Amino acid sequence: MIFVTKLDGKQFLLNEQLIETVTETPDTVIVLSNGHSYIVRESMKELQTKILEYNRNQRRRMQRRRQSDEEPLT
Repeated sequence: MIFVTKLDGKQFLLNEQLIETVTETPDTVIVLSNGHSYIVRESMKELQTKILEYNRNQRRRMQRRRQSDEEPLT
């Protein structure tokens, strides 16, 4: 999940896996697969960066878990 900011300045967490489309009109509008939409302060580029960083961190966590599972118990 990523933090995004509404136009009134309030932050909330958004499940990035539900994002269907993002457009700038000039406000950034996020439309989710469930039909909900949000207007946020972040640009499309900022959202892309946040999503990529979140996914990188998730992959690192999974990789660390796998490595610790593979270590022999002594």
